[in-house]
Amino acid sequence: MKAIFSSVCVLFFLITNAQESTWKKLTTEPYPGKQDDITFIDENSGWYVNGYGKIYHTEDAGLTWVKQIEQKGTFFRTIAFVDKNSGFAGTVGTDYFPNVTDTIPLYRTKDGGKSWNPVSYKGNYVKGLCAIDIVKEQFINHGNIDYKTHVFAVGRVGSPANFMVSHDGGETWTSNSMNNDCKMVFDIKMLNKNEGFACAANNEDIAQSNAVILRTTDGGKTWQNVYQSSRPYETTWKVSFPTPKVGYVTIQSYNPDPNVKQQRIAKTVDGGKTWEEINLVEDAGSREFGIGFIDENHGFVGTMNSGFETKDGGKTWEKIDLGRACNKIRIYKNEKGKVYGYAIGVNVFKM
Repeated sequence: MKAIFSSVCVLFFLITNAQESTWKKLTTEPYPGKQDDITFIDENSGWYVNGYGKIYHTEDAGLTWVKQIEQKGTFFRTIAFVDKNSGFAGTVGTDYFPNVTDTIPLYRTKDGGKSWNPVSYKGNYVKGLCAIDIVKEQFINHGNIDYKTHVFAVGRVGSPANFMVSHDGGETWTSNSMNNDCKMVFDIKMLNKNEGFACAANNEDIAQSNAVILRTTDGGKTWQNVYQSSRPYETTWKVSFPTPKVGYVTIQSYNPDPNVKQQRIAKTVDGGKTWEEINLVEDAGSREFGIGFIDENHGFVGTMNSGFETKDGGKTWEKIDLGRACNKIRIYKNEKGKVYGYAIGVNVFKM
């Protein structure tokens, strides 16, 4: 009887773990290329954006989606929400993709996405944005725990490189140029209000570009180069920090030489002070995009052709179905510790 019980427990454990890392394609409106960002405030309520100026919302974990806005000439690149009402959507800006006329880099909603308005800011002109990150800081407010909300945004692909920040939940914004530190910037991850990382490149000419990771310890006022690849035709793309010490960044190669096949990822185990390169796959067609980790060992990478999964911190990878050009992978954990995730590229997936 004990042996049977033990076998049943092992089987249940294996099934549970298998389910945890299974991704399912959701039914969404067809889109011809890579869609760039998706965000959720809980397991059921989320939004995603695309380059047709559209924002979609779900309240049933992606089973159905409602189009909240369609704004021709706008290329929505990134989206993030503080809560069910307050959110931000960034645009890539003009002079990069065809038929894009919207010069406003950032929009805000206060009604859950039903209406969106341009965000005003002080400082350097921002051409476009590629990523938004939100940090909630606990503090004591008249004897109760409350939160200060810090919102960070960076961009863009194709240059110029800029940084935007709000320390009052998006009510007021300032911007600063990052062009002295990089020429393109694609993603940002803040561990707290002061310390964080930006995925960047050191040249707007891709033939001369190296992949770059920048670190800040003063909330984006200054940046330190903590990683730079040694090969041309490279950029970084997306970042995931499953723990404060362990982080991963995708490295993109645009080398036209078909013999250049090795795809790599940058990994840190000391909180981003130093980084090492690890191999993903030897395949020129597997240009990397999104990355998301459940814990320091178990994570996923999206590429142009497929997805990859590792359970040993990047030592080995197994090909999985995440669709084509999976650009953003968001991993969440609810109050009970349940892990769930959403990913977006040509299609939208749920874990």
